[in-house]
Amino acid sequence: MTTGVQTLRTWIAQSKKIVFLTGAGISTASGLADFRGKEGLEKRKSPIPYETLLSIDFFMAHPEEFYRYYKEFLIVGDTKPNIAHQKIAALGDRVLAVVTQNIDGLHTAAGSRNVLEVHGTTLTYSCLRCGKSYSEAYVKAGEGIPHCSCGGILRPDIVFYGEGLDGRCWQSAVAAIASCDLLVVVGSSLVVYPAAGLVRMRGREAKLVIVNNDPTPYDREADLVLHEDISAVFAAL
Repeated sequence: MTTGVQTLRTWIAQSKKIVFLTGAGISTASGLADFRGKEGLEKRKSPIPYETLLSIDFFMAHPEEFYRYYKEFLIVGDTKPNIAHQKIAALGDRVLAVVTQNIDGLHTAAGSRNVLEVHGTTLTYSCLRCGKSYSEAYVKAGEGIPHCSCGGILRPDIVFYGEGLDGRCWQSAVAAIASCDLLVVVGSSLVVYPAAGLVRMRGREAKLVIVNNDPTPYDREADLVLHEDISAVFAAL
């Protein structure tokens, strides 16, 4: 165990109001690609940038092309939580909230309770015409564009580029981070706003820890930075 991991372990043991802010890097050990890592989605060859593919305008104009990419790269399917998701869930009530930029639902699957998915989820879908809800299994089983029984097109319950975040979810995230005594950022590049700005919502007394393979713009503000393998760090906690 490195000195940094030992310090994080001590701070977690001493803290009663912990918030985890997680990004795509926490789920790579579960087999999901992140966006900006060495094997991330933005490195994969595509004639259309992923910011465009995942924009609301592109979805509305080209739903068939959107779903072709989406089903190949973004549907979670049988993916399971890894050691990091499990260790966070095991902390129980000492975790005020898990604020996640991820849309994979793995924190909830691991057993974490107050999970705030600021970018939505791929696990549920809504009809654009009548609002009826559908599961990921329904969408995964079909081909092409998924449709509701009323004939309307289904959209994943994610926040597309070009859409605003859910106000209630955002305010809950801000409130949790403002009242925490330890904020642990895990697997986030901290470059996507407004979610990255949540780091500065913490109180003056709250410690900030960043666990990420690559440097982030907030490393200098952190009390502890671990550029180490996320699974290895959590396995040692």
